[in-house]
Amino acid sequence: MMNQNVLVISTSLRKNSNSEILAKEFEKGAKAAGNTVEFISLANKEIGFCIGCLSCLKNKKCFMKDDASKIAEKVKHADVVVFATPIYYYEMCGQMKTLLDRMNPLYTSDYAFRDIYLLTTAAENDKSAMDGAVKGMQGWIDCFEKAHLAGVIRGIGISDAGSVNAHTELLKEVYTMGASVS
Repeated sequence: MMNQNVLVISTSLRKNSNSEILAKEFEKGAKAAGNTVEFISLANKEIGFCIGCLSCLKNKKCFMKDDASKIAEKVKHADVVVFATPIYYYEMCGQMKTLLDRMNPLYTSDYAFRDIYLLTTAAENDKSAMDGAVKGMQGWIDCFEKAHLAGVIRGIGISDAGSVNAHTELLKEVYTMGASVS
């Protein structure tokens, strides 16, 4: 087993949100497996919208100086990247999409990441509620030929703050997924 550099990104702006709780479980599992893990929450982060100028492809960095550039640099050097998002209107949350757009400078870079994981929570009771987020995540990954979607968690029937804690089988599944990273 090889020690992996794992970056877990909680995209919810609510502290201790259901999707963040899943992210923390993945983090615990990955650490238990002996990996180096860094956890980032987008709460209180300044992330501006991409304006589509594409200067980042030539300059290898975004001209905007905010937290997105710092996070993109961490993503670039991670072996494994985990995104946790609440599902809003059958899609990933807006701040996650904005962050993905802002990571455009990585497209032409010598990025390290290979395995991408997506952890989702939704009030909806049908796992298809996450299809839009999975498709959006896959679209981003498709731009990085060395990367692939290594796993998806679809936490359904999770509406009230903290209610994911009652979903013990789901929490075990997420922990196990994190522990399988090696």
